[in-house]
Amino acid sequence: MSRVGKNPIVLPKGVEASVGSGQIVVKGPLGSLSFKANPAVKVEVSGDVLQCSTVAGIENAAALWGTVRANLNNMVNGVSKGFEKKLTLVGVGYRAQAQGDTLNLSLGFSHPVAHKMPAGVKVETPSQTEVLIKGIDKQLVGQVAAEVRAYRKPEPYKGKGVRYADEVVILKETKKK
Repeated sequence: MSRVGKNPIVLPKGVEASVGSGQIVVKGPLGSLSFKANPAVKVEVSGDVLQCSTVAGIENAAALWGTVRANLNNMVNGVSKGFEKKLTLVGVGYRAQAQGDTLNLSLGFSHPVAHKMPAGVKVETPSQTEVLIKGIDKQLVGQVAAEVRAYRKPEPYKGKGVRYADEVVILKETKKK
């Protein structure tokens, strides 16, 4: 069984955490995130260290222990460094343009696609075929990147579509006569 929950979370300089009435708030230079803790897991702050432990007598405490610790670690990393996902557009005429909190995509459809970014997520387009999605909430950044990718997933024959920068698309061989 994994013991991820045993590892303490060291708070970097400028990051502070507070626990109160089942709500954990982590504040840092990039912003603030809150998390509703499960009653099966007890979170304690001592100095610049966050420590998770299970509550005795609760059935799924061991299963939730590592998950709560991983979520808290992602929150600490988010408010101190932030998270980013990089997408690339592959295909003739596929373009992206960021305008404020809207990402305008031209993906070969008969109409342009405009994706509105939720609060806390910023989008940049260093070039017409690259999209950078940034934010402090790892889950939200990943969700937005998945939604943008879902507009035109990479197809298996030519590899055209929206893909993650580190994604490898294995191309199929076309049918021979």
